[in-house]
Amino acid sequence: MRGHVWALILLFIGASFSGCFGEESSSEDIETPPYTSIWDRHTLEWNTTGSYSMVLETGPYSPLSVQETLIPVDTSEVWETGPSSAEVHLSYWLPSNTETGEKVPVIAVISPYFSYGPQGSESTPTNIVSAGRGEFIFDNFVPHGYAFAQVAVFGTEESSGCFDYRGAGEGLGIHAAVEWLGTQEWSNGNVGLYGKSYEGATQWEAAAMGSEYLKTIVPISGTTALHPLLYKNGSAEARSQVMHMNYFSSTVDYNEDDLDNVCPDIVEGLFAGPVTYIGGEMDPYMASYYEERSHIDKAFNNWNGSIYWVQGMQDWNVDPHQVFGGPIGTNWYSDYANSGYDVRGILGQWGHDYPDQWQKHDDIDSGYGAEAFENMTRWDWAQDLFEWFEYYLQERGPKPDMTAQIQRNDGHWRIEEIWPPTDSEPLQIDLGDCDYDGTFVGGGPPVVGGGQTITINCPDINPNSAIHISGLPTAHLSTVPSFDGGQIFIEMQDLETGLRLGHATMDVRYHAGGSEPQTVTPGNEVIMMMEFQAIDALLPAGHGIRLILTDTGEDYLAPACGSACTLHVLPSLSELTLPIIDRTNSTTLIVPSPSEN
Repeated sequence: MRGHVWALILLFIGASFSGCFGEESSSEDIETPPYTSIWDRHTLEWNTTGSYSMVLETGPYSPLSVQETLIPVDTSEVWETGPSSAEVHLSYWLPSNTETGEKVPVIAVISPYFSYGPQGSESTPTNIVSAGRGEFIFDNFVPHGYAFAQVAVFGTEESSGCFDYRGAGEGLGIHAAVEWLGTQEWSNGNVGLYGKSYEGATQWEAAAMGSEYLKTIVPISGTTALHPLLYKNGSAEARSQVMHMNYFSSTVDYNEDDLDNVCPDIVEGLFAGPVTYIGGEMDPYMASYYEERSHIDKAFNNWNGSIYWVQGMQDWNVDPHQVFGGPIGTNWYSDYANSGYDVRGILGQWGHDYPDQWQKHDDIDSGYGAEAFENMTRWDWAQDLFEWFEYYLQERGPKPDMTAQIQRNDGHWRIEEIWPPTDSEPLQIDLGDCDYDGTFVGGGPPVVGGGQTITINCPDINPNSAIHISGLPTAHLSTVPSFDGGQIFIEMQDLETGLRLGHATMDVRYHAGGSEPQTVTPGNEVIMMMEFQAIDALLPAGHGIRLILTDTGEDYLAPACGSACTLHVLPSLSELTLPIIDRTNSTTLIVPSPSEN
């Protein structure tokens, strides 16, 4: 009996002190309910009545009145002839739990778009919660104990100094705002950034500065570097000629106050597009301009944080190349993930949109996402992001999985460990075995340029089963230039249906890939190592591939050398490589659907 009593006593003592000698548990961990698995979210009821998604549970806190501040910044080292100091303006809202002394994390949107546009029709200032991007954070996260901030970059709204389009000055002002938000008495020291497009670029600018308070970024189709935004392997987008002027004209008020907003980089920016388009490799000066405006590579070396990457696979504004492309062999998503960064992704067949921006998701054409529309909008986006922010900013709850949610062109979602998948197999297609037609000049090979087009048809690639293309296909084209210049744009189609699958573009001077041009000698063969924009698409069994080669396409400019720079293409010495994967239905992710009421 005595032995049994001691056993019970020891059992009671062990239970009473469990947790004291092992891993510590906090009240936050105990109070955090387990999340429903992403695989089961489709079984839950979601609020689909608004213009954006909502978290499953509304938080207990209310927002306090807006507050504003001006942060002084020493700019004497960044602008040669600009002001030696400037101020960043921001507005912020605290949740009501800060009134009892509780410290909270901050989610911020940093943007040039506050009070943006022509006089009389400007967008809202920082002290009004902005439509869409601001409202989404304000309504979902402030009630759960997050502060929310809206920050105006230099030279916009009430921030003084130069409007330094993605330059070092802009980055310095952004850094000052992040540091300020991370060091206030009400802050727990954790700052997260959110936003799309330019507001994604400001996140990479912040990460490049390496603030210890910047814990996570959520760039949604965010620009990672300026040069690859406007040029793809030397091919110039039409907007590259006017981008800088458009921003400058929309941020100034055309009065004496604008004198402080005009700095040398503005003037350089006005000429950056035309000079790069015409000069190419003859323009070493512009290299430093674009290097200053490349941020993802600097963040890779300077920052230690987490990334929730969101990208539209059919985005023609900030295209997938910003995430998955770069010089040949570079893939930023994989590079960050493989280097130990916490990286998660959601990659839908939408355009320049948020995952839950259903009102824009239907503004797409066939071959540009329309086939995926019925299963596109992610009504669980707010909850997905909530679980991410809870871990990295509130420091509570389970760590999210580091996976990539990817949507195929026919609408099916699945989860990969990483995208592009590492287990893809190359399917090589010898273009010499395909049928092709075009203009044959002087009895030689077909020609691209000067209005000439080549069509290559590769039928019946795999007659017995469908082919799942997942990754970045390549086309290595043997070409003979007639000039030190020339360009090829390829559209890849389903041969049987004509459905667009993807595209690639390259100036022949950039035939090795990336942003380093080389002089080419007329009459000498070169291999153009073209890489397609990211593709995740299904080619049905028995269908083939069609490649249409032109000297320009979609929103790209024709080569600056015009019709003089034609390119002879030798299909018999060229090949197409498709990254192929095999997935079963077990990887299919069923996503929540809109409610019927």
